[in-house]
Amino acid sequence: MADEQLPTGWEKRLSRSTGQYYYLNVHTKESQWDVPEKPAEPATSSGPERVQCSHLLVKHKDSRRPSSWREDNISRSKEDALELVKSYREQIVQGKVSFAELAQKYSDCSSARRGGDLGPFNRGAMQKPFEDCAFSLKVGELSDPVFTDSGVHIILRTV
Repeated sequence: MADEQLPTGWEKRLSRSTGQYYYLNVHTKESQWDVPEKPAEPATSSGPERVQCSHLLVKHKDSRRPSSWREDNISRSKEDALELVKSYREQIVQGKVSFAELAQKYSDCSSARRGGDLGPFNRGAMQKPFEDCAFSLKVGELSDPVFTDSGVHIILRTV
């Protein structure tokens, strides 16, 4: 079996938990126990390959790096960060202030100086919860609060 020829797009791997071999579709990362008989299907994209978003990040004391251009030492709780993000989102939804204005003033990300604009990015470039949300939004749609290791975000899909 060492010379086993697998169809294109498959890898043979050894399960650490069972000691058995399994087969991994390198495109979708799905696995199966049975030897594949046909080439691996590429991942079917249910959306764009590239998006552009703006975000407003509020860090908290448990963030990966609890400091920012606004504050050297961020001491607020995760709950306080969430409440701030919710209040910012509400102001945007009510039309009291623009997303960019709030991001410039209050975002703990260096993108604040660009109104929160992150520029275009592909899948795999952002932390998973952020990416999952960003790629699920429609252009012009504003997210609910999103938690990542960086803090709490609201995301606006712009392209």
